[in-house]
Amino acid sequence: MADLKGKTIRGGIVSISFQVTKFFIRTISMVVLARILVPDDFGLVGMVTAITGIFDLVKDAGLSLVTVHRETINDEFTSTLFWMNMIIGIILCVIFFVFAPVLVSFYHEPRLGLVTRTFGIGFLFSAASAQHVALLQRQMRFSSMGMIDIASTILGIAVGITLALLGFKYWALVWMPITTSIFANICLWYTTSWIPIFPRKFGDIRSIFNWGGTVTLNAVIMYVAYNAEKVLLGRYWGTETLGIYGRAYNLINLPTSLLNSSIGLVAFPALSRLQGDPIRTRNYFLKGYSLVLALTIPLTIACVLFADDIIMVFLGPKWGNAVLIFRLLAPTILAYALIQPFGWLLMARGMVGRSLKMSLVIAPLVILSYIVGLRYGSVGVAIGYSTMMTLLIFPMIVWARHGTPISSKDIFKSVLKPLFSGIVGGTFAFGVKIFFVYSTYPIVRLFVCSSVFLLSYLFILLYGMGQKKIYLDLLQELKVRPSII
Repeated sequence: MADLKGKTIRGGIVSISFQVTKFFIRTISMVVLARILVPDDFGLVGMVTAITGIFDLVKDAGLSLVTVHRETINDEFTSTLFWMNMIIGIILCVIFFVFAPVLVSFYHEPRLGLVTRTFGIGFLFSAASAQHVALLQRQMRFSSMGMIDIASTILGIAVGITLALLGFKYWALVWMPITTSIFANICLWYTTSWIPIFPRKFGDIRSIFNWGGTVTLNAVIMYVAYNAEKVLLGRYWGTETLGIYGRAYNLINLPTSLLNSSIGLVAFPALSRLQGDPIRTRNYFLKGYSLVLALTIPLTIACVLFADDIIMVFLGPKWGNAVLIFRLLAPTILAYALIQPFGWLLMARGMVGRSLKMSLVIAPLVILSYIVGLRYGSVGVAIGYSTMMTLLIFPMIVWARHGTPISSKDIFKSVLKPLFSGIVGGTFAFGVKIFFVYSTYPIVRLFVCSSVFLLSYLFILLYGMGQKKIYLDLLQELKVRPSII
């Protein structure tokens, strides 16, 4: 506890560094695969992954978070959770083998049968490593986690690109995540040097599942809310429409999902250790929240301003129909960044019941927005989704912060400075874009405009808004406490 601040800061820097590396690796793979494969390939796999994602959340049942959240654990307790994970993984694998014909019938797509069964095998490998990941997270060994994540991602991408070049089409997208999971599993077992035992007794399973089950149910509800549109588009508009929407959705969520996962990976165990200290909880949360917003707000503005060039550079000319969808989905980046960190706070404080209630309000409203926009295709769905998420920001934040050490004034101060800096920086960049609009290649225009935006944003944020000291303090913390995580 004495070095928690140092470990948290170093862990955050390490985690973000690895996630930035992973972002560039995945971006390169997206650029390459988008030029080898066609929208139909992505749409076909998207039909399955929209469903598998739900089961991917269920496979853990929140048991890894139990390991991280508990104040004390022992080998028998962790082993109990491991065997629970394995039982769930086996059950899900069997379900997918049985469920495959149902998916084929629902989408009227015979190719989905074998694809669905293949994805089912992946649950066994991910279940076998859930507790090993939790142990590394609990010990705040983020360097080890990051290196395993990067290495397994590179191997999986290499396999995917190789299969795509050899003409295996959508199978490249199927085996890419499975290969990643298998290799990560091997590395995690080796790194932790932990081999589960068969416990003499399974302890209080009910209390374990009460907490972990609530967290899992919350995650499942939100996953359904944020992915139901893909099922609807695939069912009523076909693989090509879903493929275009899915690429735009994945591209716009790639940087922010990696950012939130990297900071959340550090924030949750740190906040869990401060459950009884409201002052330190407030300080830790606001620092993490401010960092998320400082990185997310410029991303949101850049996606709106440079959507056409981003799509052209990262996906290529055959994906031109994704530009408008990409731009329309941009507000969801900011909405997610404003709301999501409160999930870490509520879980760390044991207030998982409130998170579940919030999800039960958000999910039906978001799904309703999809249904309203569905008749207009992917554009209508994107408009409905962004509009609803924007409207939910204020009431969800007010509800989430109630009864916590965080005040409305704290939130307003966290948002104001990066938002103002982003608007001013975006204005400069937009002027530069108008000047270059017809005079250069998309990649050059994107580089110049984004550079102007980034430099002007940082100058205003650090000097105009007086945030320089905050980030210098973070660097000083790294320099003063150079211990290894």
